[in-house]
Amino acid sequence: MKKNIPESVVVAGHRDHELLTTIADDIAKRAGGDEALASKFAAMLRQCVDDVIMTPKTGRRSYDELEKTEKTYIGTRVEIELRAMLSLPKGKLDTMILGHDVDIKNTMGSNWMIPTEAVDHPCILVAADEVRATCFLGLIVARPDYLTLGQNKDSKKSVSALGFANILWLLLDHPYPPNFWRTVAPDAIERIFAGKSGNQRMANLFREVQREPITRDVVEAVAQQQDFMRRIRSDNGRGTRDHLAREGILLLSGHYDAPLIAALGLPECSGSEFVSYRPVSQREADLAVEHGIALDWHPTDG
Repeated sequence: MKKNIPESVVVAGHRDHELLTTIADDIAKRAGGDEALASKFAAMLRQCVDDVIMTPKTGRRSYDELEKTEKTYIGTRVEIELRAMLSLPKGKLDTMILGHDVDIKNTMGSNWMIPTEAVDHPCILVAADEVRATCFLGLIVARPDYLTLGQNKDSKKSVSALGFANILWLLLDHPYPPNFWRTVAPDAIERIFAGKSGNQRMANLFREVQREPITRDVVEAVAQQQDFMRRIRSDNGRGTRDHLAREGILLLSGHYDAPLIAALGLPECSGSEFVSYRPVSQREADLAVEHGIALDWHPTDG
């Protein structure tokens, strides 16, 4: 998304203010409030993109690796998921809100393509910036004077530079979960996937990336095996957790090990996330033992 977005002029007295604020209020209410909307929306966008990348099946690790048709499908997926998230019905356009036909447009770039049938109708504008890990959710009435004069071969027009000021933003440059693989150094990624077995790759993952919550989806992508959850737990000395413990590294589950995660001052993990950590003091190693985790730790490990 473009970095310099003008301040919205959709305020009291603007011709679209009443309509767009009414729709915005309904969207927030359907999501469970403004905070819930921000949280659910960001997570939904991340899932839509990652589900098309399909790292576990394809080995691809970024949006840039997708085929053109796959990038287009993300827009369709966002439309479907947003309707489901907000319990919105299908309409003559993409959905119906408070009796108004509303189009849903998504972009991973810097603008949206507005079809002729959506002109003069309210539109929900969705955007994700993979590089900056930010997302956008806005509303606009796609009036002709808000759109570019030029159009593509399908007669679709973009929002003009001046038109951007007529967007009512629900979320503007809002953080959303980054693509995990953008946060890992390229040489570390090579070491992670150098493992020949699922266990080896998972152990490499948690050696390379410590003190950072890692989602179940990332673990599945690295393991590339059906029983990865069994392997990540202690497995009669054969699991990833067992191998790392012998190296003095803790592999903790947000579901089972939340008290120890908190005691060690590690970032909070959801129930489906994991975090690894090499204790740096005898006290931290003792904490692990107190929480029932046998750890082969020596002072030199820290």
